Amino acid sequence: MKDLRQNYTKGELVENQIADDPFAQFDQWFTDALNAEILEPNAMILSSVDNNKPDSRIVLLKDVRGGEFVFYTNYDSHKGQQLQNNPNCTLLFPWINLERQVIIRGHATKIPTNESEEYFLSRPKSSQIGAWASNQSKQIDSRITLENQLKETQEKFNNLPLTKPPHWGGFAVNPHEIEFWQGRPNRLHDRILYTLQNGVWVTSRLQP
Repeated sequence: MKDLRQNYTKGELVENQIADDPFAQFDQWFTDALNAEILEPNAMILSSVDNNKPDSRIVLLKDVRGGEFVFYTNYDSHKGQQLQNNPNCTLLFPWINLERQVIIRGHATKIPTNESEEYFLSRPKSSQIGAWASNQSKQIDSRITLENQLKETQEKFNNLPLTKPPHWGGFAVNPHEIEFWQGRPNRLHDRILYTLQNGVWVTSRLQP
């Protein structure tokens, strides 16, 4: 592993080319990721805190609105409980094929129930049933037991309308810092940091 190296040459990130608003900059980079046909461009690493210990996993961004990044999960899961106990978190988009990453630092809050219900009803029925069938993050004795839970849930809702489980919904991450990272040759990477100061986004350059 010590001999694995990659010299980054695909782009640059300089002050006279960036947007004044980090959400406009994110929108441009997300569009670039879509156009590059990156697998799951909305996949992001969510890091939360559990009793002063960090915890990370991949979740999917589902919306950016009103200065917030929105994703959905089981509120009773590890991440759901951690965010309710300590809302401080980070989101990281690893767009490796573009030699880019975006780090979002902020705090998470539950979104209104009606918004979660609206999104839940837009999901495929199989995903809706999965949200009811799995007690996310809880231990289970075998795959067979999990599949039996799914079968029982399918039978339960066979002729009934599916509604959002009470333990399922969205979180919105409200950022106070957003960092854009562009790989450059010789490890002299570009890092532009947007910091929210008194309601205004201020930019600065960080050394690589």
